[in-house]
Amino acid sequence: MGASPSLPQVLLAAAVCTKAGKAIVSRQFVEMTRTRIEGLLAAFPKLMNTGKQHTFVETESVRYVYQPMEKLYMVLITTKNSNILEDLETLRLFSRVIPEYCRALEENEISEHCFDLIFAFDEIVALGYRENVNLAQIRTFTEMDSHEEKVFRAVRETQEREAKAEMRRKAKELQQARRDAERRGTKAPGFGGFGSSAVSGGTTAAMITETIIETEKPKVTPIPSRPSGSNKALKLGAKGKEVDNFVDKLKSEGENIIASSIGKRSSDAAAVLAPPINMESVHMKIEEKISLTCGRDGGLQNMELHGMIMLRILDEKFARIRIHVDNEDKKGVQLQTHPNVDKKLFTTESLIGLKNPEKSFPINSDVGVLKWRLQTTEESFIPLTINCWPSESGSGCDVNIEYELQEEGLELNDVVITIPLPPGVGAPVIGEIDGEYRHDARRNLLEWCLPVIDAKTKSGSLEFSIAGQPNDFFPVHVSFVSKKNYCNIQVGKGQGLATLFPWPI
Repeated sequence: MGASPSLPQVLLAAAVCTKAGKAIVSRQFVEMTRTRIEGLLAAFPKLMNTGKQHTFVETESVRYVYQPMEKLYMVLITTKNSNILEDLETLRLFSRVIPEYCRALEENEISEHCFDLIFAFDEIVALGYRENVNLAQIRTFTEMDSHEEKVFRAVRETQEREAKAEMRRKAKELQQARRDAERRGTKAPGFGGFGSSAVSGGTTAAMITETIIETEKPKVTPIPSRPSGSNKALKLGAKGKEVDNFVDKLKSEGENIIASSIGKRSSDAAAVLAPPINMESVHMKIEEKISLTCGRDGGLQNMELHGMIMLRILDEKFARIRIHVDNEDKKGVQLQTHPNVDKKLFTTESLIGLKNPEKSFPINSDVGVLKWRLQTTEESFIPLTINCWPSESGSGCDVNIEYELQEEGLELNDVVITIPLPPGVGAPVIGEIDGEYRHDARRNLLEWCLPVIDAKTKSGSLEFSIAGQPNDFFPVHVSFVSKKNYCNIQVGKGQGLATLFPWPI
């Protein structure tokens, strides 16, 4: 993007770079080659005098106006005849934009949201000159609204839900037919029992649990907020009256529309709709993800857990709070606080608060304040074990699969155990089963679905027959969600509420 030669360019480029001068994201506002901008940024660290604090440095041709951001720099490259006071004000706005899109000021996080940052940079500067915008306007401009997209999503989600409802209805009809056939002593088409003998081995691969715990609040009235951070095009505003009006028109024309599906995202991981979350002045979310791999003949090959506490402030008067964390973990997780959090305060008093008392947490933005990690090969840490026993028979294979809950304190929801099937042999003949099943003929998979696994239903089994060899039924994949986290790390567990201390104490 260039400008008229008669107008002196003020701002040439804006970039986020490492302390070594490596460009992570850069936006040029004039005609400039990649080699040129990389050379300017590479020369930038060499121009700074160590031990002295400045906000700008100059060469014969350009001026660098910069601000440190932990291990990175926010750098504006301007002409030497630009107004330094205006440049500093522009630099402050650029520095405030970055936390709106990035949870952490790290290289990989900046790279992941580089396009969001470039779109925001273009709203601040046009043709080298600062636009008269503030942070709220930038957020509004970078988010776009599309009525056609909302209508398309509403219709598509409705169709998906109708297809899922039809699938569940067919599955219930088949199960009822099997039960009726068993009572009459006859064999229903597509069902049958079988015997199981020799043991081949078992495997459990890719186990994921997500735990979301919302802290209780003394008030009930929710405070509306506009989500920020990962902005995508065509998603501004709520899916409200316009979509409702369109669906009403479809109904009047004779279309069958399920009203409850309007304005909700379809997700394979959200088969059961979660209750609405009461967002108040201070909102916290605890999330854990577990992935592990077991050998077919037993033994834990690797288990890795990642957890995080996310904080979202909706009211500015709580922007300098301190949060009490109860850590009753006995498994030996490794804890790590955000770089801006006072690590000494957390170590001595289990309080999460900002290191600099003059700073505050971002408003209307999710911030990861504490994360933890656990990696082990200890088999006693496995939350749920799966045994798969295929044995060859005259017509193919008889397969027996069983599960057992090892962590009885957990309640696992929406458990799906996926068993691969040999291609081109048709549907399996289901014998005994705890729960329900789905056969995906296109992907050659059998999905064993269990709504809840807890201390009362800690074990169960599935038996089926199908043509094939024992090796055809591996690897077995398991996925589930849980409302309780695996590691016993809570926010204000002792009082049942988040312990919030307005700053200063």
